[in-house]
Amino acid sequence: MDKKEMERKVIKARDVMHEKHLELDGLATVKEALSAMRESNSDVVIVKKRNKYDAWGIVLLSDIAKKVLAKDKAPERVNVYEIMSKPVIPIDPEMDVRYVARLFDNFGLSNAPVIEDDKVIGIVSYDELVFKGLYELLD
Repeated sequence: MDKKEMERKVIKARDVMHEKHLELDGLATVKEALSAMRESNSDVVIVKKRNKYDAWGIVLLSDIAKKVLAKDKAPERVNVYEIMSKPVIPIDPEMDVRYVARLFDNFGLSNAPVIEDDKVIGIVSYDELVFKGLYELLD
């Protein structure tokens, strides 16, 4: 390892993620999800695993707009599992934010759960990457 690499400041996903997040069951309706999202001031829903062999899911506001609103579907008749993306691409809490940004770019992501010991401990989005990650790297 050269001196420049040793001096490089590392900001980890754990350092920038927001811990407050919303987890719902996949059987919740979009109407219920919207109410919960509004109440918790969240724009992301993590869909819980049904069992230890299942995968996490994610629903963004854009999913609701594209798959419910634009298709004129009734939010009270659509379940979250019908519009979620699954499996999610998890972020390791120790991952350098530079690599998180590359992962987002490579896979077209805008949000991802930070998962540790098979539990969602936070969410990372471009807001956190830029305003907390890049901004800290400037110091």
